[in-house]
Amino acid sequence: MEQPISRFPVPDVNDLPDDIKEKVLAIQERSGFIPNVFLALAHRPDEFRAFFAYHDALMDKESGLTKAEREMIVVATSARNECQYCVVSHGAILRIRAKDPLIADQVATNYRKADISPRQRAMLDFGIKISRNAEATCDEDFETLRSHGFSDEDIWDIAGIASFFSLSNRMANFTSMRPNAEFYGMGR
Repeated sequence: MEQPISRFPVPDVNDLPDDIKEKVLAIQERSGFIPNVFLALAHRPDEFRAFFAYHDALMDKESGLTKAEREMIVVATSARNECQYCVVSHGAILRIRAKDPLIADQVATNYRKADISPRQRAMLDFGIKISRNAEATCDEDFETLRSHGFSDEDIWDIAGIASFFSLSNRMANFTSMRPNAEFYGMGR
């Protein structure tokens, strides 16, 4: 039985404001489908714009983190926040970016046992801390990350991604957002 993609009304693509419609159709052309997050969040156009502007600023810029490492942060923190949508959708992106069909399942289940480097493990330890216990952040966290070669800008990126996706996880859970079926087989 097919479930709705959100608890809230999902607008028809043709009824979207032009700038949002253009973005959604470009994603559809690139991926072959429209990820449900675009349709669910289009319910509130101003918030959609702000959400995706911040997403793109974090995930698409030049950084000391690889695109696969950024996706690892998303998958690990989303798993801890029990966000099915983000684990499934970003797990697919992680498999593709890492060119590894196993990595997303490993990171989502228990990143401490995943086939990742000590540097990536330190990155995910910090991302989880920011996602779940940011008030406990201390100078030792920075020392640990620096000892693994992360710059202060990289540390900001880890925290920004973990924080942003904590918001995303909460919105996806609140709306009962459903992952697209297409994500499950991608990168396998």
